[in-house]
Amino acid sequence: MQITKHKVAAIHYTLRDNSGKILDSSAGREPLYYLHGEGNLIPGMEEGLEGKEPGDHFQLNVSPEKGYGERDPEQIQEVPMSAFGGQKVEVGMQFHANHGQVVTVTSVAGDAVTIDANHPLAGQELNFDVEVVEVRDATADEVAHGHVHGPGGANH
Repeated sequence: MQITKHKVAAIHYTLRDNSGKILDSSAGREPLYYLHGEGNLIPGMEEGLEGKEPGDHFQLNVSPEKGYGERDPEQIQEVPMSAFGGQKVEVGMQFHANHGQVVTVTSVAGDAVTIDANHPLAGQELNFDVEVVEVRDATADEVAHGHVHGPGGANH
């Protein structure tokens, strides 16, 4: 069975940056299950998986435009230390902003904290090594909810 819209696919993957450094991997864990065609993966990954079958093993290069987007300088801003409610703030820490977006602290200088709301992988090419493990028809509930249920997915 091929991966097409409204199929549930299970994949193993390793994600590397352009220098070969591993950024994420499913190695040693359960495969990643997702509902194809519902935007549950970055666009370049879904496009690269379209038509693949169990047993397929391939490399996939995803451009920033099809991954997490280009870096947007408007997503970087300076805020006062008081915005953090007196807690200790260090470079590299991540916080949920009031609107739910995750921001990363990139600089702390006196009372000024620079935060970056860009995704940490924005602006980067993503290099995936992918193995398709399983493909099955999605259930009516999975299609209605837009995500996988049961093993490897959400249970409600």
